[in-house]
Amino acid sequence: MAYQPLRTIRQVRAGFSPEDYKWQVRKLLGLTGGLLGVVLLLFVVIPKLLGISPTLTDYSRWLLRLVGLESDEAVDFLVALLVALILLHFILISVLVIVLALRKVIAFVQFRLGPRRVGFHGAAQTVADAIKLMVKEDVIPAKADRWIFTIAPMLVFIPAFLVYVVLPWGGGYDRSGIGNNFIARDLNIGILYVVAITSVAVVGIIMAGWASDNKYALLGALRSAAQLVSYEVPGVLAVLGPVILAGSLSMQSIVNAQGYTNWFKFVAGNITKDQLEHSWFWQWYWFQPYGLGVLGFIAYFISGLAETNTTPFDLPEAESELVAGFNTEYSGMKFAFFFLAEFSNTFVISGIAATLFFGGWHALFPFLPDYGWWGVLWFFLKASVGVFVFMWIRATWPRVRVDQLMEFAWKFVVPLAIIYVMAVAYFVSIGVVK
Repeated sequence: MAYQPLRTIRQVRAGFSPEDYKWQVRKLLGLTGGLLGVVLLLFVVIPKLLGISPTLTDYSRWLLRLVGLESDEAVDFLVALLVALILLHFILISVLVIVLALRKVIAFVQFRLGPRRVGFHGAAQTVADAIKLMVKEDVIPAKADRWIFTIAPMLVFIPAFLVYVVLPWGGGYDRSGIGNNFIARDLNIGILYVVAITSVAVVGIIMAGWASDNKYALLGALRSAAQLVSYEVPGVLAVLGPVILAGSLSMQSIVNAQGYTNWFKFVAGNITKDQLEHSWFWQWYWFQPYGLGVLGFIAYFISGLAETNTTPFDLPEAESELVAGFNTEYSGMKFAFFFLAEFSNTFVISGIAATLFFGGWHALFPFLPDYGWWGVLWFFLKASVGVFVFMWIRATWPRVRVDQLMEFAWKFVVPLAIIYVMAVAYFVSIGVVK
């Protein structure tokens, strides 16, 4: 008799077998690969063959012209819609990759195998998990506040999604790199926008814990609120350093101030963009001024670990104490929203660190290309290194106690960030750093 894999009662009732799930995974992977191929053909291969460099606005105008709806308002709306869809799909795909990489890294560090069964060496495991979450039953506790319980996951995910709007993935298409071809919106208050948007997530976490009518969820939510509020203080102070050095709240301006040694002369109109000189990696804000940038980066990175509930600061979801913390009662897609927010925030924190302290999309050395898609590659590599360090710490460090968590924030990280900001402000005020 041939071996028959075990099936759960729900699978039997639904008529699904393990082979059906494998087929769904293969079909989803094939569809994703086909769509990616079409996108590369339309946006990369064909423009290269024609020798043109169209922007997303050009594509939108051509598409609307075909259907006879071309107007400035329609073009702006279509561009915004396409950018939102691109960012959303990037978040979905990147979270699948980050979760798989996290499992592999933790397994390697802790001498385990990790996922190996679904797909080639477990490559489709996170895709199978995503399908499971989409078809899983959505359970709401009988005594829960249904409306708040439903809104809370979206209130946590939406801020994580909106931060991607101001991330500068690259510059222009020419050697100078100046331009906004790879940023959704270069706001002149970009850093202020990031700080304001990310602070909203704590409200959703408190709503989730309160509406669940569960003591463990409520304790996890209150822990999270105390942790986020405490570590937002040094995080905001740390990002003030690059803002003071660059003299701007714009993310793209901060990147350019690091990437060019004579950027301020260009802003003042004293030189042209052809006269811009690229900087070396030790001239970026992770080291400037005079090595003090290291203090600011350490304060920001520690705050980022706490903001993303990453070990050793994962107290809001301490399974040994709180079952699962503020999302104990959540399942299905509601749980998936919390999941997406947590792991997309990991990339966001790393991307902001690359932008503020490591030159953004600029190359490590002046003689290396960093314009166009090269800049996107550099930014992605820098952010990926940050994500890997997050995973490394998560796999090696133990969880701290609540009192140690709060004491560490107010007695070490906050004073460190204050010293950094005051030192930067002093050097800029006396004209040593320009």
